[in-house]
Amino acid sequence: MPSMFNARDADSYEHMMGRWSRRLAPLFLEHAGAAAGERLLEVGCGTGSLTFTLARTVAFAELTAIDYADVYVAAARAKNRDPRIRIEHGDAAVLRFPDAHFDRALSLLVLHFVSEPAGAVAEMRRVTRPGGVVAAAVWDAGGGMTALRMFWDTAAMLDAAAVDQRGRAMSKAVVAPGGLARLFSAAGLADVDERSLLVRMEHADFADYWGPLLRGEGPMGSYVAGLGETERARLERHLRAAYLAGAPDGPRSFAAVAWSCRGVVPGS
Repeated sequence: MPSMFNARDADSYEHMMGRWSRRLAPLFLEHAGAAAGERLLEVGCGTGSLTFTLARTVAFAELTAIDYADVYVAAARAKNRDPRIRIEHGDAAVLRFPDAHFDRALSLLVLHFVSEPAGAVAEMRRVTRPGGVVAAAVWDAGGGMTALRMFWDTAAMLDAAAVDQRGRAMSKAVVAPGGLARLFSAAGLADVDERSLLVRMEHADFADYWGPLLRGEGPMGSYVAGLGETERARLERHLRAAYLAGAPDGPRSFAAVAWSCRGVVPGS
């Protein structure tokens, strides 16, 4: 699963994205479902936002959580105190599990970073039993991520090189309306249901928005880390103006929308 997410440090990920994915996880589970006694697979567990939400709320029999980034696997393992949970390195495009092994396969905020999301969905379907559920969520990067849009539009205005990166971050087919539903249908899943989920990204002040970008994590952090000192200062100045929008520095709450999709493996 060649990933397009720049995974460098688990703590940096927590500041950049983990605090928001933890807000999204309960809403995703309301849609995806999970039942007592089930054998679950989580594809792309990161530092454990969905993993530990499941542990707190569902009496599952066992959960196997995989991620491609060793630094995230190590961080999630260090947090884990639940004997039902096994966390390991894994590739979403080539799952090591036998056919029909799980009751439910879940993936939160991963498929838009996978080079072949269709293959990952097909693998999730393969390892899920007939009658079982496959579910995934991705950020609505093109139309529902205010903070992301603010960053990339500002960067693209200042730097021609950011234009292509903006396109890669915001214009993938999988994050478009109906993108996940098309992948699920193409994989042969039945009763496909896609819907939008809303959380808020709340920042204490501009430093709380800008600071995580300096850690080099993810596409935005990687872009910032690659700038020279002058270019970085210019971007910071313009982003600050966009964040403030003419008001004093302080708290801001940005809408963040995700697409969530679930489908059933035929044949039960």
